[in-house]
Amino acid sequence: MTRALDITIRPSRQRVLERVAELTRSDHELRDRLQAVKSFSSGVRSAEVFITNVCNLRCKGCWFFEHDLDKAAKEVRDLPTLRAFAQQLHAAGTTNVLLIGGEPALVPDRIGVFVETMPYVSVVSNGTRPVPYDGFENLQVFVSLWGGGPIDDELRGHRPGGRRITGLFDLGLRAYRDDPRVVWVYTVSEPGLPHIEPTVRAIHDNGNQVVFGFYSDYGADDPTGVQESDRLLGEMTRAWESYPETVIGHPYYFDALVRGRTHWGTFGYDTCPSISVDHAAHTDRLANGNPVLRGFNTYRADHTVQFCCTSGNCSGCRDSQAMWSWMLVNMHQFLTSRESLRAWVEMAESFYRQYYWSPYRPSGHRVRSGAAADAE
Repeated sequence: MTRALDITIRPSRQRVLERVAELTRSDHELRDRLQAVKSFSSGVRSAEVFITNVCNLRCKGCWFFEHDLDKAAKEVRDLPTLRAFAQQLHAAGTTNVLLIGGEPALVPDRIGVFVETMPYVSVVSNGTRPVPYDGFENLQVFVSLWGGGPIDDELRGHRPGGRRITGLFDLGLRAYRDDPRVVWVYTVSEPGLPHIEPTVRAIHDNGNQVVFGFYSDYGADDPTGVQESDRLLGEMTRAWESYPETVIGHPYYFDALVRGRTHWGTFGYDTCPSISVDHAAHTDRLANGNPVLRGFNTYRADHTVQFCCTSGNCSGCRDSQAMWSWMLVNMHQFLTSRESLRAWVEMAESFYRQYYWSPYRPSGHRVRSGAAADAE
């Protein structure tokens, strides 16, 4: 049965260009910034690849293991086969891969295959084992952090056999001190409100950067529910204002992330752009008029196409990268005024600040110390 769809009629490319010219005619600075970010982004075509099903943690609420995605595919371990797959992706136009798992830091040789092949490579890690620096100097490393304070250990501090582990945040800080590649992906929640500022301060003092994600308290009926959204948004914005070189974000993004809606619509399956465009289940979605990421696919560890960039549980998803992408593929929704277009440009620039390989990553990071490079 075909689901009911909210069809968005996008303006023609010519109308968008005309409106942009109209809004920027007397604002050359905005025009130049828009042209620059559009020019760079046009060369970034992304894919997401699981490179291992193995992880040394069993975090509460981890969608990968809770949805048995580790059992959905047998991982490719043969490096020549993996290299051929990476080369195939690149030949088809992919320039940027996000490597996930499992825990990619457990298989650095597999990361190396993509570093050899792709212009832009990013890795998502739990921070318990550092991704090597030598040979991976231009790699982007995203390190997970949930809730802040003791909440992080409570949720993430579980080994596969059930043994508890503590001090995960401090372990990651030591491993990545002054490492310019690192951005912490800090999933904030209402129970963690008191921990936001001190956590961001610790990341700042460690010479790293941070981007916010969002989920409600673990075990809640609604995984994206929130009782005090204004207070949570206030803390996120205050951290962004207090540590502008450390916190990557924008007030509009924060609001959309927490509330799950924008001035033009609500986030969900019918609007999320981060679906795998080659997956057979998305015929209706691709036809509903809402934009998707050009050529984007998520590949399981056996290189088959997965439903989307996360678990496919759309009603409970508020994935930070999917939310960012939702903002960016809908530039036409920000053409109502010059101020609105400026907000879109600021968000686009902020999005690319996340990536070490991007020209939007701020300069002036401290040089990484040798001791940090060898931390375990």
